[in-house]
Amino acid sequence: MRLTLYTLLLLLLVSCQSGKEQRHSTIFGTRQGTADEELVYDLHEIRDAGVLIGVTLSGPDTYYEYRGEGFGLQYRMAQEFASSIGATLQMEIASDTASMLKKLEEQQADFVCIEMEPGQPWLTRSNTPLLREAIDQWWDPSRAERLRRQTSQPRTVRRRSRPVMQDRAHGVISPYDNLFLRYSGIVGWDWRLLAAQCYQESGFDPKAQSWAGAQGLMQLMPATAAQLGVSRDKVFDPETNIAAAAQYLKKITAMFPDITDPSERIAFVLASYNGGYNHVRDAMALASKHGSDEHRWRNVAPYILRLSDPAYYRDPVVRYGYLRGSETDAYVRQTLDRWRDYRGAARPASASSLPAPSRRSLQNGTFRSRVKTADEWVPEAVTDSVQQTENE
Repeated sequence: MRLTLYTLLLLLLVSCQSGKEQRHSTIFGTRQGTADEELVYDLHEIRDAGVLIGVTLSGPDTYYEYRGEGFGLQYRMAQEFASSIGATLQMEIASDTASMLKKLEEQQADFVCIEMEPGQPWLTRSNTPLLREAIDQWWDPSRAERLRRQTSQPRTVRRRSRPVMQDRAHGVISPYDNLFLRYSGIVGWDWRLLAAQCYQESGFDPKAQSWAGAQGLMQLMPATAAQLGVSRDKVFDPETNIAAAAQYLKKITAMFPDITDPSERIAFVLASYNGGYNHVRDAMALASKHGSDEHRWRNVAPYILRLSDPAYYRDPVVRYGYLRGSETDAYVRQTLDRWRDYRGAARPASASSLPAPSRRSLQNGTFRSRVKTADEWVPEAVTDSVQQTENE
């Protein structure tokens, strides 16, 4: 199978490299010319620019995005190779083999990042012999096997979970109820929904860490934490972590202006927090393509699930490829189910009876202003009728 794919790629590449006039793209711009006049962009130019561009087909073993981070065996290998030549990897996704080869031939990518055959791990252009040599010298089957074992590890969160509810008789969910009450107003949520999401993320363990690198009570990814101004030494601090997550949830919420029903929007925001906003938009595009209202979660959830199927994640309307959709679908359902349980058992007064958190100005750009108390927030109304997701 690999030999057949490799032969096909070579034939397609040769057929693309004709003498007819073509447009050649590089990171320095574009120009018109013939194949004989094309710009040379080999290893030296890549090192000077500091960016190595790969192109691949999305998939669990090649490349996919999860919570804004790249994953997949071929992606991990390409990252290591890029680092070995002093460059940063930029990965592009093609919808099919022909598109992948076109990007390579037109210099929109430096190499095809897909497993071919032993000795020939990736495909390059014929006019980049130095890049070809660097790849061949770097390539080692044992490296691929090591990374394969690492990427096949179970997708788990290392945590020591607390009870789902700390004191049901007195309506206390967790030791962090006061923080949920304080910061839920940022996103306009019922504080018990934020608590339900936190349990889904970390089991109320402030030191929790996931296989993907997410950290703390609300499992912030390193890149997300950095964007929110959370330093590494603060990411496990409960108040900082929850406050940052609320800001992030607010940002995601603002990205769904087309979903006007607040109860519907909650499910889309939760799905985006877990699986990524772009994947949710892909699932919405699939729902619309197949005649469903893409603004209702019960219509979109089945297509979240189908983003793990090549027949769907390589559909032309899908821009961001593979997603392990069963995880995101379960995340939304379980969080909303737990919220319903908390609404029936936890009272707002419970949180105000807990010790108040410290009133300090968090030392970062996002939380430089004074932290408001719960009484100062006027949250957006959230209806009680949350749509039940159908797992088709």
